[in-house]
Amino acid sequence: MELITIDQEKCIQCGACVKECPSFVLSMGRTGPEIAAAQSCIACGHCVAICPQAAIDYKKTPLSKQLELADYPQLNAKESELFLRSRRSIRSYLEKAVPREELVKLVNIARFAPTASNSQSISYVIIDDRKILDASVEIVIDKLESDNTLKQRFTHYLNEYHENGVDVILRNAPSLILATADMNFPRGRENSIFSLAYLELYAPTLGLGSCWAGILEVLALDIKSPLLKLFHIPEGRKITGAVMAGYPQYKYKRLVERNPLNVDFYEEI
Repeated sequence: MELITIDQEKCIQCGACVKECPSFVLSMGRTGPEIAAAQSCIACGHCVAICPQAAIDYKKTPLSKQLELADYPQLNAKESELFLRSRRSIRSYLEKAVPREELVKLVNIARFAPTASNSQSISYVIIDDRKILDASVEIVIDKLESDNTLKQRFTHYLNEYHENGVDVILRNAPSLILATADMNFPRGRENSIFSLAYLELYAPTLGLGSCWAGILEVLALDIKSPLLKLFHIPEGRKITGAVMAGYPQYKYKRLVERNPLNVDFYEEI
């Protein structure tokens, strides 16, 4: 297959593929779109996805691997608002393991999140071994106690851990999902935030809850963190995000309000 192929019988030369190409890879020729700068392609798939006639095929994003959206039921504005606002950070979980096939569904949806210049490059590690999860909690607690600045910042959490036996790090979640990237990849953190946000929004559809493991990240994001060894992160890679997941112990009944919207339009005087 050539890098780009055009079905001349289907192509109506509307130019949508050319106009929507973010990297100006395509140009409109006499008989249809042509490659203008192949080296600039970021394999986003826009050209194939937008064609109203399914007339263009691209080796990097084949038509055969794209999903038809013609019959996809779109959420209306109110449904979308309720869906997005109903996401909560879950910190109380049932003592119930999440089947691995469900965890795979979570990370599978995460890979479809937008990334800088379609760089993607995020891999995932899932930990559902209770002994490893407990060991990670102890490592993080030791770090918080050995660092005076962190100890002062998290005094209340440390008290809850020691005095009341509360797992303030992972909240007894049965699963921890880590995003990882190459050590030298500059967009790892940003791409992971988008990816794990997708995962969090998708989790309730599987009956799951999630929460960013923010305190664990204090240590996990350090490229010299002992958690890298504990979690068997391959050499040359770094942890770029951490989210706990499990079945919620409670169900939220209401949507919580946020601070009032603060927005301005700039108009030149």
